[in-house]
Amino acid sequence: MKNTWMKTTLKLAAVYNVVWGAWVVLVPHHFFEITGMEAMIHPTIWQGMGMIVGVYGLGYWFASYDPIRHWPIILVGFLGKIFGPLGFIMNYFFLQSVPFEFSYTLYTNDLIWWIPFFLILKAVHDTTNWKLTA
Repeated sequence: MKNTWMKTTLKLAAVYNVVWGAWVVLVPHHFFEITGMEAMIHPTIWQGMGMIVGVYGLGYWFASYDPIRHWPIILVGFLGKIFGPLGFIMNYFFLQSVPFEFSYTLYTNDLIWWIPFFLILKAVHDTTNWKLTA
């Protein structure tokens, strides 16, 4: 089947996001401990981030059944994977309000998914010309 790689990619993204989200919710200080960063004063903010990432995972899982039809879920995820690193760049380079170690979250949460998500969205565009399907 032509969409097999898309379905596999989305299932991998789903599992990754649910596991990462659960890790952050259940042990919010662990990331900070292993990176040597100072622990957050308000871990509930970080846990909220974990919850959002985990919920994205559920969306990717559902989208994996028919990536062409469920492209809006993939688009929203892709935009998050673009805006996350942009937010880090702004906060690290311009506002100097976040340590470099925080960038470690970007590699597996965002950057590795750029190409496959882009290619899925490109295939959607080539197939549907961005028309919503029922």
